[in-house]
Amino acid sequence: MTARGKDSKRQAGVKDVVRAIGVALAVAAVVKELRKPSDERTWHGVVAGFVPYELRPPTIARFRERLWDPDAEHVLGPRVFGVGWTLNLGRVYALVRQAASSSD
Repeated sequence: MTARGKDSKRQAGVKDVVRAIGVALAVAAVVKELRKPSDERTWHGVVAGFVPYELRPPTIARFRERLWDPDAEHVLGPRVFGVGWTLNLGRVYALVRQAASSSD
């Protein structure tokens, strides 16, 4: 087997592991919510102590808040829907503009 073949096989293995972890975290989030009494289920929170999940149907307001919020503290925030983080492009844009203006 060539070195290129080994690398692509290794990359495929890493992708499979990452995908399995993502599925496991999503299942854990659903189980966490289903263990609560039905009137206490929020369908959003944190699983595994630090991984955010958002299982409510996405809204335009949440989409804007998570993907374009230049005034937010963090560049990474909870996803609009699912488990994990998303990049706040508005914050990235604000930081780039701030860096460009300070270098003038």
